[in-house]
Formats: sequence, structure tokens, C-alpha cells
Amino acid sequence: MHEFLSITRALADPTRVRALLALREGELCVCQITELFGLAPSTMSKHLAILHQAGLVTQRKEGRWIYYALPGHHAPSAVRKALDWVVKTLGRSPEAVADRKRLAAIRRCDPSDLCRKQLRSRP
Repeated sequence: MHEFLSITRALADPTRVRALLALREGELCVCQITELFGLAPSTMSKHLAILHQAGLVTQRKEGRWIYYALPGHHAPSAVRKALDWVVKTLGRSPEAVADRKRLAAIRRCDPSDLCRKQLRSRP
């Protein structure tokens, strides 16, 4: 029951669901995800931590960068089913389509530049 509740809580927020949909295209650096949603880095990190705790994303650190991705076939069945449901239900939603277009432009930017931009825009 704990796994189910953890997954459903993680899916109860539109930003977290949109982040999962964005990760369908492949691994993203936290600064790319932050840029996509225009949120404070600390807010986005909290969202990503909730997704990670639920097993809906994996993370790896490379130097100072943290990358997130959807889990592979080794993920628990409940996680795979939840991700399939999200994609089938919302994968073609207007928000997902708009995010995909915006993400294409973000992927062309150097993550270092995005990170510096986000640091400068902090209050």
C-alpha cells in the first residue's frame, strides 16, 4: 500500500506530471527542467525529490550536474503502469505538446548557461 500511496501523491501535482511527460524525450539536467517550468530551482528540486522517492524517476550526479530520467524496465510494475497511464492519458494534451516544443529549444542551450541564468534571476 505504501508504494501505491507514494505514487499517487507524486502524481497529484500538475508540475510533477508535466515533468514526467517531459522526461519521455530522455534524460534532462535539473537546470533544463527548471527552465521549462520557470520555477525557482529549490521548488523544482522539491518536485523532483518527490518523484524520485516514489520511484517515478531516477537520478544521477555527474560533477555538479544532477540528471533525471524515467526508470527503465527494471522499475517495479506499479511504477511502470503509472507511467504508462500518465503517457496514454496526457501525452497528447495541449500542455504536453507545448512543453515538448519549449523543451526542444531548451535542449539546444548549454546547461551551464541555463544554470548561470537561473542563479542570476534569484531574489
